[in-house]
This record gives sequence, C-alpha cells and structure tokens, in this order.
Amino acid sequence: MDKALISVDRWTGYSQAYFLTHLHSDHTQGLSSTWSKGPIFCSRLTAKLFPFRFRDFNLSLLRVLDVGVWHSLSLSPTSTGTQSVVQVLAIDAHHCPGAVMFLFRGDFGCLLYTGDFRWEATSKRADIGRTMLLNALKDDVVNILYLDNTYCNPSYGFPSREVAAQQVVNIIGSHPEHDFIIGIDSLGKEDLLLHISRALKIKIWVWPERLQTMHLLGFDDIFTTNTSLTRVRAVPRYSFSIETLEGLNAMRPTIGIMPSGLPWVVKPLERGDKLFGSLLTSRYNKSEWSGNSGNCTDKQNGGLGYVERFHEYIYSVPYSDHSCFAELEDFVKLVQPTSMKGIVSSSTCYVDPLYYFGRLCGANKPAQGLHHKHKRKERVEKVPAVWTRTSFSKGVSAESEWKRGRTVKVKYSGIHMSRMRALRRRQCGAKIVENDCPD
Repeated sequence: MDKALISVDRWTGYSQAYFLTHLHSDHTQGLSSTWSKGPIFCSRLTAKLFPFRFRDFNLSLLRVLDVGVWHSLSLSPTSTGTQSVVQVLAIDAHHCPGAVMFLFRGDFGCLLYTGDFRWEATSKRADIGRTMLLNALKDDVVNILYLDNTYCNPSYGFPSREVAAQQVVNIIGSHPEHDFIIGIDSLGKEDLLLHISRALKIKIWVWPERLQTMHLLGFDDIFTTNTSLTRVRAVPRYSFSIETLEGLNAMRPTIGIMPSGLPWVVKPLERGDKLFGSLLTSRYNKSEWSGNSGNCTDKQNGGLGYVERFHEYIYSVPYSDHSCFAELEDFVKLVQPTSMKGIVSSSTCYVDPLYYFGRLCGANKPAQGLHHKHKRKERVEKVPAVWTRTSFSKGVSAESEWKRGRTVKVKYSGIHMSRMRALRRRQCGAKIVENDCPD
C-alpha cells in the first residue's frame, strides 16, 4: 500500500506528515498518547493544549505552524523517490481555540481544507482571515475545497455569535431568581461565556478539568469551581438532560440553555405553554435580526430573538461555531474552487456540497444527488485524489449508528432529545496521495 503524502485530521493508515485542524474529539479519533507514526503539524495554541488532551504524548512530534506564515515541507513521493516540496499556510478557522484551516500547494495543485469553521460576515476575525486567504491565493486556483458541510442545507440560517450570545444574556437577565446551566463541550464556546460574564458582571462555574483549560487559555479571573459564587454554570454537554434539570429544580429553580445550530429536539411538545415548535420544522427569519447592529427583535417571545423553548426548563439558542448555509455560500463564492468535497460524511442528512454549490465552482460542476451515497466512486477527471472517510465501518449502517447514539426520552413531556453530534461528526479527514496528482 502506497504511503500518502499528507493526512489531515485522519489518523489511520500511514502518511509522511499529519495535520490537525483542532482538538475536538471527532477530529482526533485514532490519535492517542502512544502516537509514533510521524510529525503532527498544528497551530501554536493547539500545541499548547495538546499535553492536556493527550498526556504522556511525545511532544517532540509536534510541529507548530504560525497563522498567516507559509511553511515548506520536503517530502519523498514513494513512486519517484525524489524530494517534493509542499507549502502550507494556516488560517484562523474561527471555530474553537487553536482551530485553523490549511491551504496546501504542491505538485498536486492547490487544496484548501477548512476543518470546522465559522465564516461570519460581520466578524473582524473573519475579515482578517478573508484578507489573508485572498492574499495567499493571489492568482492560484483552488483545485479542491474540503468544506465544513455541517449545515450545508438552506434550512440552516442563524445569526452571528454576538447576536446569539446576547440572546443568552437576555434569557438569564429575564429570570433573576433562577440558576442556569449551559451545555458546552470540553473546548469551544469560550467567547459566549466571556460575553455572559462581562454583560452580567458575574463569574461562571465550570467543572475542574474545564477550569484547567480556561487557565491555559489565559482566563484566570472569570471562571470558578465554587458554586456559591455564581448562579450560572457551564456543564459538559453530555450531562445536559431533562432528568438533570428536573433534579435541580427539585432543589432550586433552574433553567438549561443549549447553545447550538443543530436541531437537537426532534419531537416537540404540542403548541401552547409558550413553546414555539421544533428546529426541524421552523426557520430563522433573517429579517428579524441584524448582524450589523447586534440587535434582536422578536415580538412573539419577548425580544429573545429566535430562541426556542421546548420544555419548561429548557431553551435552545442558535449559537453555532459552524458556518450556516448562507455563510458557506459566501465562502464558496469567494474561493471559487474547481471542485469540492464535504468533510462531514456520517450524518443521516448529509448533503454533498456540490448539490447546492456546484454551479459556483470554477469548472461549473453539475449538481450532485441530494443524498450522499456511502461508497467510493471512480472519478473520470484527473484531479489530486484525497481519500475522505465517506463510508461507515464494515457492517455499520446509518440507521444502526443513529440507534447507537445516546437518547433521552421523557414519557410525559412528549420531548425526544438525541445526541446527534456523535453521529454527525463521526467521520472526517483526508489523505493526499502523490501518485494521483494531475499531469
């Protein structure tokens, strides 16, 4: 089996160099503290967080890529044995601390791998990234764009994170007698918590391991593990459930907030009791919020913007660290790749980005089928091949993967909550293989 030149967020098989976009667990499956296959290239902040995520890891294998600086690698293609130079540029992905996109140049052409990213039109950080990307591309054509297609569907349209963060502040401020729990991952949503803390002038509780991460990120005075100092707690997403909230409410009035662009409630209560339906059937009306001013107006739910309340104790707020459909479209228009592939391939609602954005490709690709077929196909055109994880493991179907995900059912409330993220992000990553390069 030929040894690939480069692997991005993929840790099976063998390559000469490995690249890590960020430290979320769905991008590190197969990576462990005993890793010894080869060097791993990542951002400086990811390298700083790495020992905390992978204890006893051989840190001499880490190679730091500073954002905005071109780096050159000398690799040896197995077919020729001669040295091949690959250039790579890391660009801020605006997803979570340390997350970056990778722009590659080499004999295989020009490839852009976004990893997970958020491309907000009103974000100053995105403006910097936009300028950096355009300056780096110059007259180059991106042969293949590997796109974060998490929300590659017109159904997904949500406001900027600044607007959504203010929605959370509004909820907390309108319930002065309640405690709050906010479901987050082990990395990410720090800007949301900082916004809450500064707006309400309070500390925020986090669990001990999360506090260590906050200290590594330089946040020393805002977070605490002392529950008596605050009424707002950030808890692990996996512990966020109706059962947990019911138990807390038996002791003290408590409301849960789930910040996510993902419709995680798939069976809403009947209308009434201030419930506004399911995220699977509703749409965020873009005319009702302003990304420029950061103001939300919603006459139906007391100025809370497009917040959904699915249960007496639960709000879902459209705060997402992934790009919504309109932002993806803007990004594709900017890059104008010859072709593209989605990096998310395990969701039951996966859509090949070519279906919606093929018309925007430089080669004017025809629209692909709506539902991705989980099998590898021979491609007629001569393009630099990148093997993406587009199939389930042997004997595993989408239905069985869905059933494997943890589900919480509440008999009397009529709400059915599913842990969709484990499935949605189960498979990602790519390999660049030198012997499939264009002539």
